[in-house]
Amino acid sequence: MPSILIVDDLTAIHEMLAAVIQPTGFSMAFAEDGNSALEQYKSGEFEVVLADISMTPMDGIELLRHLKQYDPDCVAIMMTGYASTETAIKALKHGAFDYIQKPFKIDELLKTLKRAVEFRARAKGQARGGAAEEEISLDIDSRLVGRGEANRRLVQQVRKLIHVHTPILLLGETGTGRRSIAEIVHAGQSGKDKPFILVDCAQVGEDALRVSLLGENGAPGEWIARSRGGTLCLQNIETLGPAAQEGLVAVIKRCVSDTRIICTSADDLEARMEEGLFDDELFYRIATLPIHVVPLRERLEDLPELIRFFLAKAKNPRFESAQIEFSPAALEAMRAYPWPGNVLELQQIVTSVASSTENRVIDPAGLPRKVTSMEGWPTLEEHLARQERRYIRIVLNAAGGDREKAARILGCDPAKLDGVENPVEAESVNS
Repeated sequence: MPSILIVDDLTAIHEMLAAVIQPTGFSMAFAEDGNSALEQYKSGEFEVVLADISMTPMDGIELLRHLKQYDPDCVAIMMTGYASTETAIKALKHGAFDYIQKPFKIDELLKTLKRAVEFRARAKGQARGGAAEEEISLDIDSRLVGRGEANRRLVQQVRKLIHVHTPILLLGETGTGRRSIAEIVHAGQSGKDKPFILVDCAQVGEDALRVSLLGENGAPGEWIARSRGGTLCLQNIETLGPAAQEGLVAVIKRCVSDTRIICTSADDLEARMEEGLFDDELFYRIATLPIHVVPLRERLEDLPELIRFFLAKAKNPRFESAQIEFSPAALEAMRAYPWPGNVLELQQIVTSVASSTENRVIDPAGLPRKVTSMEGWPTLEEHLARQERRYIRIVLNAAGGDREKAARILGCDPAKLDGVENPVEAESVNS
């Protein structure tokens, strides 16, 4: 029998919810304030918490923060008496599973509770039945190559993603490896035998998107049906129109219990949201734990290891792959190249050059002209600005996200750190 903890400072709400929910098979417990709710949650086992946002002295959002700190997998539904998107978005931003508005629609309340229980059960099942840690580590090490600070941080974040059961947002330029990360997370959580459906939203027309994703006449769309029990990866989600964005919110609410949804984007979706170009509710439903994959030009310390990795995959009729190497001059030219296509472009160049070379040592003359022509190379100012942003992120991460402390270390005004990605904040939303 699933258990639910109801938190509201009005006993009349307790009585009303008990009359509606108890006949459906829930066991129920009640709390009239946030402090007693925390005590009950820590001493019992609850599949779902249903809490009012407007309470004193601890409001529902603060309660939600404490619950997530104690149990990152806590499934909380927030009740609000204000029919405003702002209140709902605030709850989602802090990790709520969903929200419902007072006065309740009974069927909507019961459907939301059912989805929450199914989601909690699936999370528990995957925690017990996911891929072995050794298998996950092997998959990560074989696909996320590099020992630099940025890649080490990425690996840590991906390991955490495997054990998170909410939708995921992967941000980064084309070619940075977002698809590989999605596949790693899928295999680690759902298993490689489960379906992995990949859809490029930029290549799908509005009509096909509506039918295949959103469905028709109450039936789930084809992509949702095919990915059930596994993962649906939606690439380039920034290309969705307003109607599709709104529809995707409904899809996420319906299928979150049995389908893992991963979204990717090359755009700054938060900036688009602030400009009114991206649905705010959709953003906070998919961005509880966003991962920013840095471009290759900002992790050049990984270049030699990446080159060796791709060389090992090359097939040359004259030499064994282990015999082929790039000269120091060729490596310097590759370090200076801005890599607009990122790791994917590097892979294509290394395997192409290594497969066709007639010399065991590849010098600059053996590289594609675009790498050695110096066209598109950054100016000194641009290069130094990139190095500065990278160092700021490293210091900010080392300071635990404390911008005042980081500014003191850097010897700069804290305002200079405004808008700088903070990986610590990104990691800690559901931790």
